[in-house]
Amino acid sequence: MNVYQSGGTNTTQIGYTNKNHQLNTGHKNASGTDHRQVVYRMLCLNIHCGHFYGANGTDVFQRKCPACQGGTDGIAF
Repeated sequence: MNVYQSGGTNTTQIGYTNKNHQLNTGHKNASGTDHRQVVYRMLCLNIHCGHFYGANGTDVFQRKCPACQGGTDGIAF
């Protein structure tokens, strides 16, 4: 599947933005690193950043950008 899709919770919906200005852009059913999770593609909305990285669905609500906010490294998506 080449199209990104939303998950089943509010925080895993495409378009969800967490308090750290990280936007959930969806998943492609790739396995994450947490039990029974898929990896979501995240986009940092902070000015002058725009970094894309992967995060487990369980972490979307709290993620910080690994490029500009000192967040943990992203996972392959």
